[in-house]
Amino acid sequence: MKTICELLNISYPIFQGGMAWVATHSIAAAVSNAGGLGIIAAGHAPADWVREEIRACKKKTDKPFGVNVMLLSPYVDEVMQVILEEKVAVVTTGAGNPGKYIEALKAAGVKVIPVVPSVALAKRMERCQVDAVIAEGCESGGHIGELTTMVLVPQVVDAVNIPVIAAGGIADGRGMAAAFMLGACGVQIGTRFLVAKECDIPESYKERVIKASDIDAVVTGRSTGHPVRCLRNQLTRALQKLEKAGASEEEFNKLGTGALRRAVIEGDMQNGSVLAGQIAGMITREQTTEEIIQELMRGVKESFNLQVEGINV
Repeated sequence: MKTICELLNISYPIFQGGMAWVATHSIAAAVSNAGGLGIIAAGHAPADWVREEIRACKKKTDKPFGVNVMLLSPYVDEVMQVILEEKVAVVTTGAGNPGKYIEALKAAGVKVIPVVPSVALAKRMERCQVDAVIAEGCESGGHIGELTTMVLVPQVVDAVNIPVIAAGGIADGRGMAAAFMLGACGVQIGTRFLVAKECDIPESYKERVIKASDIDAVVTGRSTGHPVRCLRNQLTRALQKLEKAGASEEEFNKLGTGALRRAVIEGDMQNGSVLAGQIAGMITREQTTEEIIQELMRGVKESFNLQVEGINV
């Protein structure tokens, strides 16, 4: 089996998460230029916007990069066509099964790597002949599953014969080393890249992540069947109050509609959805993308050189 770096022609086994409204061509190009795999998040954006982002990314990097496709988007068919026309190197997918698009993508030489929250979906994706899977634990920001990274990754690794990328709760070289010990061949990181200098989100968003404590990333929406992890604020408190009162999904969604845009575009840290994972409490400063990736790789090497006192192997 090829390593993930050989498969994708990248220098380091580090994917940048496809964060809606956040992962634009700016951060994607910076990550790819630094040796990882930058990813543009299509989210619910129309195809024309995705094409513009892809072309802008090509102007900033000649390295491989990907597009994350939200399969629930009303524009998904058109977005996939744009990806084929623009000859994007990699597609990652979320919120569904990309099966109907796989044959065309692979025929065009596009690597297909879905995000999976369970062993069952990982096995199903392998049968669909995807190139790899991203096993994402519930420590991550945004929409989450039930299993933690620590338990999900090794079970997925044992269940499939394709490369597995670990995601959720990984912020430094220690987390990367742990993912490798669980059997992953690479990692996907989102929250850490929120504070990259090349990330175009408002400074108020970056400051909120930097100031977050270990317990600030909370989950809302469990009662609706669509749990989301973000940093606590007035919005999360209002959503939690609705849930406790047994509000309908319609009432819940009405309050949350447009919340991510309010945070990412308008910089509203109280009424916006400030998506971030549980590792936000580990982030202490803004850095360039290059600095983040080099620090991650140094940390991996240091972690594997550790000698644990009192343990004989």
